[in-house]
Amino acid sequence: MPTFRNEVNDPAQPEETAIEGVAHGVNSIAVFAKGEAVGLRGDGKSWHGVTGISTSTTGGAGVNGTGNVGVQGVGQTWIGVYGETLAPSTAGASGVLGEGKDGGDGVKGHANGPGKAAVIGVHLSGKGPGVFGKGAPAGFFEGNVEVTGDLILTGGDVAEQFDVARSPDTVDDVAPGTVVVLDDEGALAPCTQGYDSCVAGVVSGAGDRVPALVLDRHGDVREGAQRREIAVVGKVWCRSEACDRPIRVGDLLTTSSTPGHAMAAVDRDAAFGAVLGKALTPLDSGTGLVLALVGLA
Repeated sequence: MPTFRNEVNDPAQPEETAIEGVAHGVNSIAVFAKGEAVGLRGDGKSWHGVTGISTSTTGGAGVNGTGNVGVQGVGQTWIGVYGETLAPSTAGASGVLGEGKDGGDGVKGHANGPGKAAVIGVHLSGKGPGVFGKGAPAGFFEGNVEVTGDLILTGGDVAEQFDVARSPDTVDDVAPGTVVVLDDEGALAPCTQGYDSCVAGVVSGAGDRVPALVLDRHGDVREGAQRREIAVVGKVWCRSEACDRPIRVGDLLTTSSTPGHAMAAVDRDAAFGAVLGKALTPLDSGTGLVLALVGLA
C-alpha cells in the first residue's frame, strides 16, 4: 500500500494536479520520492500527473525521483511527463535533461503506434534544429532514413575510400591533396609520371576542404592495408606544379612526373583518359595547392 496517495476527481476542476510541489530555498526540492520500483508516479487523466516547481536559481529541482524508475508519468489523453524551462538561451538550460551514467542512455523513447515516433523534436520558431546531436558519431540510424527536405552538407566533395598500396613509404606519401593512381592490385599510390591513364583522383581533406560524404567506408580489407578518401565529385585542394607552364583557371589537370602532383594538361591527345579535373584557382609557378573541380575524363 502507498504511504501517501492523493486523488483528484472534481469535474469542476479539469486542470487540477494530483501532486504539486513548490520550492523556493537554495538547492531545494519541491517533490522528492524514493522507492524500490518507482520513485514517483502520477496519473493525469486530463492534465498533469505530477507538477514540481523550484524557483531556486542555484540548482533546486522541481521533481526528484530515485528508484528503478526515478520518475514515471502516464498521460491518458496528453503528456506523461512534461518539462519546461524559463531560463534564457545563454544559460544552456533545457526543459528535460537525461544523463546516461554507467552505460545507460540519456533519453530513450518507445513508440507502438503506426507512424508514431519514439522521440520527436520540433522547433516552434523554425529558426533552429528540431534535434541536435553531438558525439562520435553524432547520430546512428539502424534502418532506412527518409528526408523530405534538403540535405545540407558543409563539406566540399563526395569521396570514396580506397586501399593504399602496402608499402609503408606509400602510406605516408598518400596525404590529403596528393594526386594518386591505381597500382596493379587496384590500390592507391602517388602518381610519378605525366598523363597517367591509371589516375584515380585526389586524396580529399587538404586545406579548408573536407568530404561532405564518404562512400565505402570500412576497415582494412588486406593485411597491412590502409584506406584513404578519394574525391570523386566536387571541389578539392590538389597538390600541383607549374614548373614548365602556369596553371590557369579552367585548365584541365592531369598527373605530373613530380610525385603526387597535378599539372596543366596541354597535350589533349595524351590527356584523354588521364584528366582528373579542372582548375578553379591559378598557380603561376613552382608547386602549391590548386582548387580543382573533380571529374575524371
